[in-house]
Amino acid sequence: MTKIHIPTPLRQYTAKQADVQVKGGTVGDALSDLTARHPDLRRHLYTEEGKLRSFVNVYLNDDDVRYLQKEATAIKDGDNISIVPSIAGGRS
Repeated sequence: MTKIHIPTPLRQYTAKQADVQVKGGTVGDALSDLTARHPDLRRHLYTEEGKLRSFVNVYLNDDDVRYLQKEATAIKDGDNISIVPSIAGGRS
């Protein structure tokens, strides 16, 4: 199985779990399994059109999937996926 690390702001939608074990052959499959188990999380990760939100960054191990095959990126047992929401704000 693959483990998805859930960032603190989204843990309220995963019964406070920091990590969730998921099944799937691609990053997209793993995220689908995650949102099937925790449906309230879906609206925070995906647009109404079903696309991953632009401010949601997904990493497979240490690689940003945007620079791989995005959600079609293949995964294997023991891989780690991290969901990293972008943070904006502050002053310069």
